[in-house]
Amino acid sequence: MLNKQLIDPKSIVIIGGSNDTKKPGGKIVNNLVNVGFKGSLHVVNPKETKVQGLTCYSSVNDIPETDLAILSIPAKYCLETITILTTQKNTKAVIIISAGFAEAGELGKEIERQIVSVVKGVNGCLIGPNCIGVINNNYKGVFTSPIPKFHSDGCDLISGSGATAVFIMEAGMPLGVKFANVYSIGNGAQTRVEDVLEYMDMNYVHHVDPPIKLLYIETISDPKKLLKHAASLINKGAKIAAIKAGSTSAGSRAATSHTGAIASSDVTVRALFKKAGIVYCSSREELLSVASIFNYKELKGKNIAIITHAGGSAVMLADELSKGGMEIPSIEGPDAKKLLTYLYPGSSVNNPIDFLATGTAEQLGIIIDYCEHKFDFIDGMVVVFGSPGLFNVENVYNVLSVKLDVCKKPIFPVLPSVVNAQKEIMTFLDKGNINFPDEVVLGKALPQVFKTPKPIAENIQLPEIDKKTIRAIVEDVENGYLGPRNTAKMLDAAGIPRVKEVFESDKEKLLSKFEKKNFPLVMKVIGPLHKSDVKGVILNITTMKKAGKAFDNLMKIEHARGVLAQPMIPGIELFIGVNKEDKFNHTIVCGLGGVFVEILKDISAGLSPLSKLEIKRMIASLRGYQLLQGARGKKGVNIEIFAEIIQRVSALVEVAPEIIELDMNPLIGSEKEILTVDVRIRIEH
Repeated sequence: MLNKQLIDPKSIVIIGGSNDTKKPGGKIVNNLVNVGFKGSLHVVNPKETKVQGLTCYSSVNDIPETDLAILSIPAKYCLETITILTTQKNTKAVIIISAGFAEAGELGKEIERQIVSVVKGVNGCLIGPNCIGVINNNYKGVFTSPIPKFHSDGCDLISGSGATAVFIMEAGMPLGVKFANVYSIGNGAQTRVEDVLEYMDMNYVHHVDPPIKLLYIETISDPKKLLKHAASLINKGAKIAAIKAGSTSAGSRAATSHTGAIASSDVTVRALFKKAGIVYCSSREELLSVASIFNYKELKGKNIAIITHAGGSAVMLADELSKGGMEIPSIEGPDAKKLLTYLYPGSSVNNPIDFLATGTAEQLGIIIDYCEHKFDFIDGMVVVFGSPGLFNVENVYNVLSVKLDVCKKPIFPVLPSVVNAQKEIMTFLDKGNINFPDEVVLGKALPQVFKTPKPIAENIQLPEIDKKTIRAIVEDVENGYLGPRNTAKMLDAAGIPRVKEVFESDKEKLLSKFEKKNFPLVMKVIGPLHKSDVKGVILNITTMKKAGKAFDNLMKIEHARGVLAQPMIPGIELFIGVNKEDKFNHTIVCGLGGVFVEILKDISAGLSPLSKLEIKRMIASLRGYQLLQGARGKKGVNIEIFAEIIQRVSALVEVAPEIIELDMNPLIGSEKEILTVDVRIRIEH
C-alpha cells in the first residue's frame, strides 16, 4: 500500500544525484529543485561536494533521517543502501530508478526479492525498480520531461512502463489532456498497478480527487484486486480506461479444446475490464481519445449529429461511428427546414449537417442550439471545423467553447487544422477544452466508451445446484477429461438439460437401449480427443442394422473405449465454453456452434460469476444474434433458456474451480428447449 512518506514526503534524498542533467540522477535533482519541492532535499554522491546548489554527502550513512529515497545507482549497490536507509534513517518510501533487476535475470530477481523483504520489514513502500518515478502535486520525482502541470481534475496515470508513461503525457498535453498523479511502477516488485488503484479507491472523494484513471498494464498480478477497486472507483463516480499489453498469448498450457483455442488471455482481460467497467484500449492514441471523451459530458444515447464544413471528414466519421454501433439519424421536418434558412445556399441539414467552408460562427451557434433544443432525438454532437488558411477561425472556436459549457448534450470538437489554425486551437485549449485532431480516431473511441457497461454488483445470485454431488465427482477423479458417465452426472447436478444418451463398450447392450421411435441416431467414439479428426462421429443412423454397423466401425478406431449414442434432434447449434487462466476467475464464452465458433470465432465472453444481465448482454453482442432471434422465416431459440444454462455453467465452475476447460459444442436449441449434445470437461487439481 502507498504511504504518506511516498505521497507527501517532508524530506527526499537522491542517491546518485549529480550535476550532469543528462544523467537520470542529475535530471531528478533538477526536476525536484526547479518544479518546487518544499521539503528538505539531500544528495548522496561520493564524487561531489555540491550538486546543483545542494549539499552533497559522500555516503548514505552521513545523511539525516529522510522520508523518501530515490535511487539512481547500479543495481548491485541498491540492497545495501536501502538496508541502511530503512534501518538507520527511518526511510519508509523508496523509488528505484535503476534497471538491472528481475528483467535482467535470476540474480536480479533475487536482489529484487531481498529489497522487497527489507522494505516490508519496516512497513514501507517500494516503487520500481526500473521506472521513471512519481509525479504528484507535492514533488516531481522523475528523470524525464515534459512534466505536466498538476491539475486536480486531470488524469491519474499508472503505467507499468516508464517510457510509455512519457509518451502518453507527451501526446496528451498538445490535445489539452490534463494530468494529476503519475505513477511509473516499473517491475512492480512490491507495488503494482492494482496496489496503486487500491490506494486511489480507498482515498477517493468525488469532485475532490482526479476523476479519470488511465492505466498501462503489462502484468495483472491480482485480477480480483483490480476488479474490486476499479469497480469501486467507477461506482463512486470515477472513469477508467486501460491498455493491457502482451495479452495475445493463449498461455503456456496447450489448448486442447475449442474454448482453449478461442478464449485467449486477451479475451479474458477484455472480460475482466467489461465486468469492472473499464474501457479497453489498444493503443496510446485510443487511450488518450477515451480520456478526452471522459473530460466531456456523458453521452446518454447513441444518436449523433455531425456538424461540419468538411464533407469528407463527415463521411469518414459517420462510417466509423456506424461501424461501432452508433446512429447518425436523418434530420427532417419543419425545424430542419427552418434551420436551413439560416445557412448559406448549398448547405445541408440532413445529418451530417454541412454548412460549407464559408460557414460562420453565428451559423455554428444556431446549428448547435437546434440540436440542443429542437432535435430531441439527438443525444450528442461532433463538430468538425478546420481552416483552409483563408480566414481566422477564432470566432468559430469561441462560440464552440461557450456551447461546450452551456449545452447539456455533449459536444466533441474535431479541430484538424493544427497548422493553419494553430494559434486559434491553442487559445481554445487554454480555456480548458480538449481537441480531437482526427475524426476517425474519435469515431473509434466514442462507441467504446458508450458500450462499456457500468460495473456489475458483487452480490450476484446464481442458481441453486447440487454442490455435494459435484464436489464428490471432482474429488474422486484424477486430472484430465471426465468420462461420459461422470460428465452426465455433473450436468444433471448443475441442472443443465442434455439429450438422452447411452454409453457402452458392448454393442448389444447399447442397441437394446434404443427403440424405433428414437431414430435417427448419432453415434460417437469415446477415447480419441478430437472425434472429427478420426472420423469418430456418424450421423443420421436410421435403423438398428445401420447402428450395429456404425458401432463396429467406431470401435475399430485406435484408442476407442466405447461408443456414445444419442437421438438426433433438430434446431440451431449453440456453443458454451469455459477457460481458466492463471489467477483469473473462469472465462465463460458463448455463441452459435458449428462454423460460427470454429471459423468465424463469433463469441462473447464474460468473467464468472455471471449475472443474468451480463449474460444477456453477451448474447446480444453476438454477430449471429439475429439468427438466435429468428430470421428469414426461420425460428430462433429460447434466449431465456440459453441465458439460464450459461448461468448454471457459471454456478458449476464456482463450485468446481478445478474445471479448467469445458466445451459444450453443440447444444441444440429451439423455441421450446435447449439440450446439450456434446460436452467435454477437463479437471486439474
